[in-house]
Amino acid sequence: MSFPLLTAVAVVPAVGAIATAALPAAKRTAAKWLALLFSLITFALALVVAFRFHPGAKSPYQLTESHAWIPDFGVRYELGVDGIAVALIALTTLLIPFIILAGWHDADPLEEATPNRRWRPTQGFFALILAVEAMVVISFEATDVFLFYIFFEAMLIPMYFLIGGFGDRAGPDGEEQAAGRRSYAAVKFLLYNLAGGLIMLAAVIGLYAVTADQLGTGTFSLQQIVEARAAGKLDIAAGTERLLFLGFFFAFAVKAPLWPLHTWLPGAMGESTAPVAVLITAVVDKVGTFAMLRFCLQLFPEASSWATPAILVLALISIVYGALLAVAQRDIKRLIAYASISHFGFIILGIFAMTSQGQGGATLYMVNHGISTAALMLVAGFLISRRGSRLIADYGGVQKVAPVLAGTFLIGGLATLSLPGLAPFVSEFLVLVGTFTRYPVIGIIATFGIVLAALYVLVLYQRTMTGPVKAEVTGMPDLRVRELVVVAPLIALLIFLGVYPKPLTDIVNPAVDHTLSVVDKQDPKPTVQVNAVPGGGRHGHAANDQDVEAAK
Repeated sequence: MSFPLLTAVAVVPAVGAIATAALPAAKRTAAKWLALLFSLITFALALVVAFRFHPGAKSPYQLTESHAWIPDFGVRYELGVDGIAVALIALTTLLIPFIILAGWHDADPLEEATPNRRWRPTQGFFALILAVEAMVVISFEATDVFLFYIFFEAMLIPMYFLIGGFGDRAGPDGEEQAAGRRSYAAVKFLLYNLAGGLIMLAAVIGLYAVTADQLGTGTFSLQQIVEARAAGKLDIAAGTERLLFLGFFFAFAVKAPLWPLHTWLPGAMGESTAPVAVLITAVVDKVGTFAMLRFCLQLFPEASSWATPAILVLALISIVYGALLAVAQRDIKRLIAYASISHFGFIILGIFAMTSQGQGGATLYMVNHGISTAALMLVAGFLISRRGSRLIADYGGVQKVAPVLAGTFLIGGLATLSLPGLAPFVSEFLVLVGTFTRYPVIGIIATFGIVLAALYVLVLYQRTMTGPVKAEVTGMPDLRVRELVVVAPLIALLIFLGVYPKPLTDIVNPAVDHTLSVVDKQDPKPTVQVNAVPGGGRHGHAANDQDVEAAK
């Protein structure tokens, strides 16, 4: 038996979570270093996965593992990765060490233990982060629908405690009011996602019943279901397929988050510490958009085409609505949260444009959005920790007292608005091109999201970093060495992938082509129009084969 590499990538952070949580209360520093060590080992294993993955292979999934788990119900422990999963596993394992470093002191005990200021267990904070990493990674690897569902839901528990138990203490009001807001945000996050998961569970059971009826033996295997449909052995009635699709899509749209199921995100990100906010939007939420590509499109191709017009409209609303609300925000972290809603709208737009450019751009967008949002939110967290306030109005003139902090904040903001030369520009451009080739009106309207992004990012920078230096920020220190170690690699990646995205596109494109072939979609062919040629008489006539070849 070959080494179970995919299992190892998920097990290492899980073991790290247990080991970190088991350390004595006095070993806070040891817990931090242990969590960081396990996160780095996980990233190293993810790099091995990336290097062993061959984009040109005929099989859609590689490094596969398959073992019987609950044979009486057709449940198997099946893992496999395509190019999309490899890219997102690399993103997740890359960001976790930076999240741990950025939150190095977020769970340190407060100086005074009073009824409103409780001691915060450092070991628990870092153990929960590693637990989320393990569950997200195995969600990207699972090719058994039931196995995916278990970890899709299980990751909600550690996230609930990270939001409610280790929330942000910055703000104009007291710790007691802040604790109440954190609890409300955590409960809302949990209820929304649990509701989506319960509806998905009904659809998962329905899918098993359909396969049991038509194949003789029920199965949750994605590959087996796709192959059975291609061979004509599995023919799901249109009405049944659409209901099953809606059950899956609803859960993924909540996680994504797509308008109008997005309302849990601003509170969850606003009341979390900056590293946990990055964990939410750059890591956990990507599971929703990834699952749309892997499960919604491949399991239910006809229903996906049927629902596309409505989903495109919802994505378009998310783009414009999220950007407009970001413009109106007075809270830095809530502004970034609404900007993320707008960006997820672009990702979903690219997925359901059903073109290679759109889906390739959407996958790149997942990666690039994760890096850019991490850079911007983490620098914002460093800024907030210095001033003790999330309100934009409490800042001014920061670039004069902390130029490095202001400069990295600007680069993160410019990446968020998709400035050419930075990574998100490539993905946003591909999404818009892929959408325009099939749905030109929607593509044109979506471009307004770019204009609004420039508005909320530049206004945020102007109000916080420029102008007269406010008295409260006069003595603000610049970025420290640990903070530079967090931010500098993310900035470097934004520039590198903005100039040279080929390493990502080479991995992603074959997986996108496979998904489109399962859905039976092809890129629209451009219309060729041949103008009059001097001395010729073809003006106004249909182009023949020779004309088409000349036009090409």
